[in-house]
Amino acid sequence: MATPAQIEANRANAQLSTGPSTPEGKLKSSHNALKTGLTGRTIVLPTDDVAAYEKLVAQINRKFQPETDEEKHLVQSVADTEWRLLRIPTLEAGLYAIGRNELAGEFASETDPATRAAMIEAQIFRVYKRDFSNLRLQENRLRSQLEKDTAQLTQIQDDRESLLSQRRNDAMFAHNRAKVSKQPFNFADFGFEFSDEYLSPRYEAYRHKNYAGLPAFDRAWKAKVRSQAA
Repeated sequence: MATPAQIEANRANAQLSTGPSTPEGKLKSSHNALKTGLTGRTIVLPTDDVAAYEKLVAQINRKFQPETDEEKHLVQSVADTEWRLLRIPTLEAGLYAIGRNELAGEFASETDPATRAAMIEAQIFRVYKRDFSNLRLQENRLRSQLEKDTAQLTQIQDDRESLLSQRRNDAMFAHNRAKVSKQPFNFADFGFEFSDEYLSPRYEAYRHKNYAGLPAFDRAWKAKVRSQAA
């Protein structure tokens, strides 16, 4: 059990751990938060709208419809990067707001309000030039990461879809040959589950529209399966 002296010491230490109290310290801390929010592992900051973040993640998932763990990881990375990019204009506006508050008394001798406001804005940019530069640097890095992840995800899905399309075609033709010759057809021979309900109309789509009709048929079939599973 803690002694009265230990309790008092813990209280004293807690007072020392409450964060910066001076304007300079708070400003430095806020800049650290900008860096953490843009490049750190923490995606959602205390001031962020969690519901909006979750909505964005859901939208990105609906757009790419990941199926493998690798695809799901890339989709999450795309969503998180998009979220960080959406935060940048708010951070930039916040820097200008801080600057207007700190430099509100500048250029008092200028009588024209519009000119004085423009001068203050320019001075804010000069004073916080490094912070604005860091924001632009982080934005460029994030856009580069987004482009990289999106390209990798698209390539993976295109490769997977190409392989699946070939396997679907092989199964479709083999199924039709078996049907015409009245021979049994083993769906499991092609490595994943098929059904006559899928392969027969798929062959009809191919027969009437050649290969051009198959992608549309497969998309429609996927949508049907998802709606039935929901």
